[in-house]
Amino acid sequence: MKKIIANIKMGQTPSETKKYLMTLASKFDDEIKELTICLPYTSLACGQYLLSNTNIAIGAQNLSDEEKGSYTGEISGAMLKDSGVKRVIIGHSERRSKFKETNKLINKKIKIALKNRLEVILCVGENLIDKNTMKTLDVITVQIEECLKGLYENELENITIAYEPVWAIGTGKSATIKEIEASVSAIRKAVAHSFSQKAGDEMSIVYGGSINVKNIASIIKAKGLDGVLIGGSSLDVQNLLYMISLC
Repeated sequence: MKKIIANIKMGQTPSETKKYLMTLASKFDDEIKELTICLPYTSLACGQYLLSNTNIAIGAQNLSDEEKGSYTGEISGAMLKDSGVKRVIIGHSERRSKFKETNKLINKKIKIALKNRLEVILCVGENLIDKNTMKTLDVITVQIEECLKGLYENELENITIAYEPVWAIGTGKSATIKEIEASVSAIRKAVAHSFSQKAGDEMSIVYGGSINVKNIASIIKAKGLDGVLIGGSSLDVQNLLYMISLC
């Protein structure tokens, strides 16, 4: 089953989400593809209402690293679960770079998400300096090892790893098929090293980074890849539907 994850980011108001999801729900009915729409917090109630009777899953884009308490402005795992969320993105490069989230913090968030029965979409990837200095695979390996530290192997069933090279996000420049395949292989090796060969082989991995209607058909065929994480291109629902048809 191909996984398609759409990250709406801070791209829609609740009223815009309503129109978007009504169109999407009326036209998506593909049981061989797993579709997740990661909405802004303010649109989660709308998503719960419009998607509850569909096979489209609601995703969130982040969660707090605390369970409960005096943390003004934060959203807990329990809040997300009660809002109909099935999956949550953790460790997106925008959270790492703009909000200084570390692997240690991301590891804590993953554990909280799993404790609240939320599936995790863990983002990993190198920046342009890492790429130019040939450190891509080393960076990815460290991210995997530190972000998954302390987890039980059976918990990996509820985790999807998204390879998202930082230099490709929002730039219009996508990784080559060769680069994607090398990174996917490195992710599997890192998981196998931390857990077992079986865990590495079975790890669910998707690619994200400037995916669009022109390149998705070739990207989805990359060896070892289980799906895609689409960012800006998913904001147009017709674009998203077309890209889904190509997967």
